[in-house]
Amino acid sequence: MRGTGVDLFWLPLGAGGRFVRTNGRIYEAVAARLQHRDRSDLYHSALEVHHAGERHVIEQGPVWNVSEAYRGVVSEGPVGSPRLGRLKLFRYEVRSWQDGFIPDRDEAVDSPRRVSSDGERARRVLELVPDFPTATWGRDEQQTGEMWNSNSLIAWLLARSGHDIDSIALPAHGRAPGWSAGLCVAARKADTTSATIG
Repeated sequence: MRGTGVDLFWLPLGAGGRFVRTNGRIYEAVAARLQHRDRSDLYHSALEVHHAGERHVIEQGPVWNVSEAYRGVVSEGPVGSPRLGRLKLFRYEVRSWQDGFIPDRDEAVDSPRRVSSDGERARRVLELVPDFPTATWGRDEQQTGEMWNSNSLIAWLLARSGHDIDSIALPAHGRAPGWSAGLCVAARKADTTSATIG
């Protein structure tokens, strides 16, 4: 087991699944054309937290993509629209899974990346998972200018727990849709807290 700290994994979008990979490529092709830029490789992120002799995997995924009965589910949210979220096919779950695994970990690129070895920050990440706003996946209900998704979870957790966000880089030619949305919402929470204390 690695020592106390927080490790970040970058997983190619759709690793292990042709449907998600194909739709991701179509989405990126359209986005790149609209934004007049070259296409990028899309990534999904996950965390592995080592604290107090335990290992936890933190990730957001479809409620149906992991079959284990206990997988550390903390909360759920809708995919596409709140109405669709009534169906299992259109729900995601946030997991903080002790001794769990990251699906498609073997396909991770330039990972794991140790983002901190601080025990207090690792503990704080674990504490914050239940507080993550379970907005609709793929929508911009938070009005950040970007969709809310699995990358929003990881960015939000790292920002809220005091990690150095500016030091975190994607693999070469990579992009993580939703990352900025998570940072934006985390910053709003920090501003609200500061105002309350002040």
